[in-house]
Amino acid sequence: MTSTLDAPAVRDELTRLLDAADAQEPELHARLAARFPGSFPTSDEEAADLLTDAYIAVPREVGELLAMLVRATGARTVVEFGTSFGISTIYLAAALRDNGGGRVITTEIETAKADAALASLRRSGLDDLVDVRVGDALATLRDLPGTVDLLLLDGWSALYLPVLEIVEPALRPGALVVADDTSLFPDVLTSYLARVRDLGSGYRSVDIPLGDRLELSMRTGQVSAASTAR
Repeated sequence: MTSTLDAPAVRDELTRLLDAADAQEPELHARLAARFPGSFPTSDEEAADLLTDAYIAVPREVGELLAMLVRATGARTVVEFGTSFGISTIYLAAALRDNGGGRVITTEIETAKADAALASLRRSGLDDLVDVRVGDALATLRDLPGTVDLLLLDGWSALYLPVLEIVEPALRPGALVVADDTSLFPDVLTSYLARVRDLGSGYRSVDIPLGDRLELSMRTGQVSAASTAR
């Protein structure tokens, strides 16, 4: 079975973006070290001004996993919180192409990043599958069509739970939720992880040691009375 990820335009664009992200890493670490000598920021929002032009890319293996999840579930509607330069968006859209079509609804607060992501999607030939929404995700994701098959959380960690709560009514039973970088700011994600790991809240969830760790959750829709009362 051939994959859209192997198409020359897609492969070349992903290679360009991932190589650029790798090349930026030392300079990005230097910025953070200068601001937070001898420590690490306690949240991504604390270092937000240092990250406006940062790729903050998913590693290649995480991108491949995302594409496989979309393919394996036959997803047609994917929501992504945190477009950045569009690397994960390309993986998601390529998998939708292999599924016969669909839509990635993705949101990015930095206009320059959103513009760059759109340009990359056009070069990849995948822009027809993607709706890039610019602005605060708590506003841009309130209008979702139909049901959602997969949600990727890859923006500011403190917004994972609020974004989940906005998208949750559209998640079909069996929908997947992928939260990226869960090891970077564990204190910020305490409430989010408690929510998806609570069997009574309508999810089954597992930690995956790829990249800076992922939390993969499946929406069961079986919510206990105790969770509803909280």
